[in-house]
Parts: sequence; C-alpha cells; structure tokens
Amino acid sequence: MKNPPESVAILADVQNIYYTTKQVYGQHFDYNAFWTEVTANRQVTAAIAYAVDRGDEKQRQFQNILRAIGFQVKLKPFIQRSDGSAKGDWDVGIALDGIELAARVDRVILASGDGDFDLLVQRIGERFGIPVTVYGVERLTAESLIRVASPFVPIEGALLLTPKAR
Repeated sequence: MKNPPESVAILADVQNIYYTTKQVYGQHFDYNAFWTEVTANRQVTAAIAYAVDRGDEKQRQFQNILRAIGFQVKLKPFIQRSDGSAKGDWDVGIALDGIELAARVDRVILASGDGDFDLLVQRIGERFGIPVTVYGVERLTAESLIRVASPFVPIEGALLLTPKAR
C-alpha cells in the first residue's frame, strides 16, 4: 500500500524575496520553478503569497501570475508615512497563518529570509512536530532562521529568472 503524499502549506513573503534576490543577484525569483520544486509529489493544503499593494498595473499582472500558479494572494495596502518611511510588512499575518496551517499539514514551506520568523519556525517544530523548510537568499537570510529550518534551501540558480536577452 502506497503512503499518501506529504501535505504542505506554502507561505511566500513576496517583499522579502523580491528585495533579497534583486539585491544579491540583480534577478527576480522564479515562482514557477519554486512551485514545481516544492509541490513535487506533495499535496498542497494552502499556498499563500503575501504582498503589499501599491495599486500599479505591473504589480496587478504579477499578482495574477501568482494566482495562476496556484497561490492565494493576500494584499496589504502600502502606507507611506509623513516622515517618508513606509509600512507594509506581513510578519504577523504570516505567523498567524503559519501556526494555524501547521496543525493541518505534514510540512510548512516558508519563502523568506526574515529573522523574525525564527520563532515561528521553532514554535511550529515544538508544538506540531513537523519540519519547516525555509527558502531564502543565503547571504541575506538571518543565521537564526537558517539554524532552525529543517532544511534551509538557498535561493540560487534554477530558482532565479534568467534575464531576457534584448
């Protein structure tokens, strides 16, 4: 008798992945390649991409691509403060969804290098006894997050979009 496929919840911190891949590689993350890799022989229970909505057309097209791949896209408005700083991260939302979904899956997959998530990853392991695979740009991923991941997968090579020749 064959074992059922591993069930997974995929949580993608779109802003973190965008800025880290751009800073280190000058390239974009390949969400199609990521999806193919993390869903192979697995049952997807939930796949959520967390993004900040600036309301521009190019961003709407990107969000539609994420939806076509299979992600539910959660948007938070981009807030520009009077002092020029900006707000728009999803840390609390990702943590809440991560804990809620961890109760229903065999593995959580987190795409983010944000060290704030080390507590989330650790808590999921302690409370639910399941692994959390973390994808991040190694040079910009917090050491504490790499340490608690099981396993940590560096974003590089095939997970990056090759710039189109002009």
